[in-house]
Amino acid sequence: MTQPIRIAVIGGGCAAMAAVFELTRPEHRGRYQVTVYQEGWRLGGKGASGRGRSGRIEEHGLHVWMGCYDNAFKTMRDCYDELAVAGDLRYGAFQDAFSPDPNIGLFAAGERENWRRWAARFPPGPGLPGDPRDPGELLSLPYYIARTVALIRTLLLDCTSDLADPWPAAPAPTAEARDADSILGAARRLLGLSSFAGAAVMVEALGILGAALDSLPAPLDTALSRLLERVTAALRDWLEANLILGDRYQHIWEMIDLGVAYLTGIVRFGLLNDKRGLDAIDDYDYREWLRMNGASERALQAPFVWGLYDLTFSFHDGDANRPRMSAGQALRWSLRMFFTYRGAIFWRMAAGMGDIVFAPLYDALRRRGVRFEFFHRLTNVGLPDGGLIEPGMRSRVASLTFDVQAEIQGGGEYRPLVDIKGRPCWPSEPDYAQLTDGARLRNDGVEFESHWDRRRAGTKTLTVSDDFDFVLLGVSIGAIPHVCSEILTRDARWRRMTEEVKTVPTQAFQVWMTENLEQLGWQGPFIVSAFAKPFDTWCDMGHLIPEEAWREPPGTVVYFCAALPDPATPPGDGDTLYPLRRAEEVREAAADFLAGPMRHVWPRAYSQTGEFRWDLLVPAEDAPRGAPEDAPEKTSGRARFASQYWRANVNPSDRYVLHVPGSTKHRISPLDMTYDNMTIAGDWTSCGQNAGCVEAAVMSGLLAAHALCGTPALGDIVGYDHP
Repeated sequence: MTQPIRIAVIGGGCAAMAAVFELTRPEHRGRYQVTVYQEGWRLGGKGASGRGRSGRIEEHGLHVWMGCYDNAFKTMRDCYDELAVAGDLRYGAFQDAFSPDPNIGLFAAGERENWRRWAARFPPGPGLPGDPRDPGELLSLPYYIARTVALIRTLLLDCTSDLADPWPAAPAPTAEARDADSILGAARRLLGLSSFAGAAVMVEALGILGAALDSLPAPLDTALSRLLERVTAALRDWLEANLILGDRYQHIWEMIDLGVAYLTGIVRFGLLNDKRGLDAIDDYDYREWLRMNGASERALQAPFVWGLYDLTFSFHDGDANRPRMSAGQALRWSLRMFFTYRGAIFWRMAAGMGDIVFAPLYDALRRRGVRFEFFHRLTNVGLPDGGLIEPGMRSRVASLTFDVQAEIQGGGEYRPLVDIKGRPCWPSEPDYAQLTDGARLRNDGVEFESHWDRRRAGTKTLTVSDDFDFVLLGVSIGAIPHVCSEILTRDARWRRMTEEVKTVPTQAFQVWMTENLEQLGWQGPFIVSAFAKPFDTWCDMGHLIPEEAWREPPGTVVYFCAALPDPATPPGDGDTLYPLRRAEEVREAAADFLAGPMRHVWPRAYSQTGEFRWDLLVPAEDAPRGAPEDAPEKTSGRARFASQYWRANVNPSDRYVLHVPGSTKHRISPLDMTYDNMTIAGDWTSCGQNAGCVEAAVMSGLLAAHALCGTPALGDIVGYDHP
């Protein structure tokens, strides 16, 4: 009988779990023997969550999925279906785990009361995320150009009351209008319009042009490229002459302004004919590129623009004054987000990400025979003896060395999940009763997830051929210098990647309150970004309260997150108190934030004297073991904030991966087999969606699986061939 191929998977985040899910599908059953090595007691990586006191969901930050996450949703839908077929009904159906949210709100912080609010409700998209896409549906630049023109037309239709002539109904494009040859006629018609042409005529011209662009040929010939460039210039001239409107429509003008800049830049930079697609403009910062293509300074300061930076933590070293985001990836992400979402632009999870994503994946994979070795921290990926690894050379992994952080009682398997109201969940701390010397480990305060806490029960070294055949390295890039020192010493490509693909620490806090946001004076979307620093993004997560184990449920819970500035001097490996110092910074900044900027959106959360009503904060109902009589749960005033939850994500593996200008070319693909028995997986790899998000991580995991077993087919990874 053929022996199974042994695969050692390092890490338990989205990328690694997506790869393992593919490698162990039924069609591969018995071909691979997979073991996952994970530090600490839980899976999830940057998406890990845990249940604390009162069953409170405690996250690394705010996790909301987008309707364009085709690959991530397909993986989870398959997982939920598989568990249901196996008779495990504890997780419910996929539709119970995720719910649509069509709303988003953006606030640009200003002086005193000058806060610019932008709120939008996006119409339903076709189908559900994860549905197969139509065979002929290609996510191409011509597709996006046509949809951008259609969006501009739709936004113009929103301005009926402030323009001189009434808007007509949209003319139905004729069959001729959809023919590629009609692009010339439609473009010339738009060029023939005077800057004083009526709005109705412009709307009709845009409708015809948008329909024609759906069949835009590629590559474009020079004459058509020049014609389209003249069209975008004429469109901007008309808009500036006719649509400089008052504050009521300011956000509409800004979106139109940005849309025209997108069109102008795509044509002017020759992206339709460039094999690199949007990567051709990766060396530019997003705002820099928009400015080069005619975007006004007003549009460059729009909440939408800053929202993109905030939602992706795109600030160099976490410095709010140094926004950096590559133009190519910003366009790729915003175009996909707006024009390819299914059902709704956002999808909320019914519980924590650990509960909705990683608990069902863990159970499904265990059923398939995957082994999980918790409390295993990788310390070195060993190579055979040799010199430098030059481009084109091949090498292989010879060994894997781990710190074993804790032993399991009786040498058995660690069982990580706990039950909260009938749902399997990850706890916020390990079950010490399952660990050898667990009471001592608890009393000693061992921090299993801290990079700086190096206490261990022993070490373990695995060698190729004896213990494993292949390695799937799924740690985050922030950890690479600490676990791949031999590779970085000998391989200049890897060394360059770790230098150029930047990361940033993040910060988050959660507050449970006696009143809901409507009672506190907030009217509007529950997801808000582009807000004040240092916590520019927040979300009302009150739908999670029923999932927690409260005897007297709070009115709501709100999550906050943002980038966290790096210190001037990086901490040393022996600075064990560094995470605690950074967490204390977050705690103080969070309390200051409630006392200050939030008054602009929660006016009734403040007393008549202007003080935040600290008694709104709800402490957990079960006090921690050994809590003193004067514990935070019994205090009042600002000290009551100590009963809430906050964290500083400063571990190398927890740092958020950025897409700074010029970094894409330094990313290495999971398909790269320089190390013929190792592939990599993570949102830091070259995966077709080079952003710090669940979708990018899953796409990378699918590519890693393809590198090892040939499936899924590359054409089945939605967006991998994205322009």
